[in-house]
Amino acid sequence: MQEIQLTPAARHKMAALQGEVGDEAEGIRIFATPGGCSGMSFGLTFTDQISDEDTVCRYDDFALVIDAGTLEHIRGVEIDFASHAGDAQFLFHNLQPAAAGAGCNGCPSQGGGCA
Repeated sequence: MQEIQLTPAARHKMAALQGEVGDEAEGIRIFATPGGCSGMSFGLTFTDQISDEDTVCRYDDFALVIDAGTLEHIRGVEIDFASHAGDAQFLFHNLQPAAAGAGCNGCPSQGGGCA
């Protein structure tokens, strides 16, 4: 079972990126970092280390590597790739909203602001 879905555009771009680095990377790691008021932020990077605790989604030309903590936030997400007017990026669709109380303590809805 695939934990996430990739659009054809995302698969094509990930395969092309993996092809550029070849055997220098074992796969493409999806990671999550705290994003303050907006919840989690997600990114992609190459990895040369895969642990037994990682979930690995294998495709024909690349592997996606996801640690357990990140997987909890992106299970069921669709990743797309879009390029418009020189701006190219991976897009994460269907993300779950941040849990109540997550983020920062001074969000604008509470009369404060985020740093």
